Amino acid sequence: MKILVTGGAGFIGSNFIRYMLTKYKNYSIVNLDKLTYAGNPDNLKDLEKNPRYKFIKGDICDPVAAAKAMRSCEAVINFAAESHVDRSIAKASEFVNTNFMGVHNMLETAKKLNIKKFIQISTDEVYGSALKGAFKETDNLNPSSPYSSSKAGADLLARSYYTTFGFPVIITRSSNNYGPYQYPEKLIPLFITNASMNYNLPVYGSGKNVRDWIYVEDNCFGIDIVLHKGKAGEIYNIGGGNEKTNLEITSLILKNTGKPKTLITYVKDRLGHDFRYALDTNKLRKLGFKPEYTFETGMKKTVDWYLKNKAWWLKLG
Repeated sequence: MKILVTGGAGFIGSNFIRYMLTKYKNYSIVNLDKLTYAGNPDNLKDLEKNPRYKFIKGDICDPVAAAKAMRSCEAVINFAAESHVDRSIAKASEFVNTNFMGVHNMLETAKKLNIKKFIQISTDEVYGSALKGAFKETDNLNPSSPYSSSKAGADLLARSYYTTFGFPVIITRSSNNYGPYQYPEKLIPLFITNASMNYNLPVYGSGKNVRDWIYVEDNCFGIDIVLHKGKAGEIYNIGGGNEKTNLEITSLILKNTGKPKTLITYVKDRLGHDFRYALDTNKLRKLGFKPEYTFETGMKKTVDWYLKNKAWWLKLG
């Protein structure tokens, strides 16, 4: 199978490409990436000479680049997105352009080229905050930030291509990912790198906001299942079943890095900060999904990776 992965130089995309090429020796992958600040060629440096891997620099908003990358592919997996909530609050237009208009261009191009399967990678943030219970795929969307709103809009657009045109779209919505190669603006890599440098760890508000966390390889496994067993027109939640407060995350990072709790600094809460995310993953579990990593084992691997790969993140500034 030949697969187009967009945003493959980013965090989850690069981990997915490595996962798939390792698991499926007869698969080839084309990586279309604009190489914004979070798209890092170093993430896949070890694959540069792999004959089953091809990189194309390009924007998912560009019809010519999309068509060039997509031609002769059987499946498209769209990871490409602006994803940092704080940045979306400061400059929403970039998120609307990439996360909505870019998806529209990809869907149009894929439809014209008769792509056999199109997987839109989304997020649990489209559901909004869950005061109790866990969100199912059929629940209403209630996004809170420009980021999650742009992703929710893309989800609705993608579903419309299935309903209107019968185009084989599938959507995955994962909980918070963590692991190697994540740009250190997100909580876990930021706090690991800060702690290693004895810098403060800025905790929003009370630090009691709750997220479900999934190790990135487990999310890759979930997407792999959806690619091979998922049904067109459906949505699949991918969660790790690890609900933790931001303070619990911070304390575990300090423990694993051997740093004192005096590094914790409380800062003004984020605008529109959702309190809790939680996903019901029973639908995907029926297809064989089960996370391999506990939160503790995944965090240890993650902390170890950042401490051993200081050169990777120091050059990011």
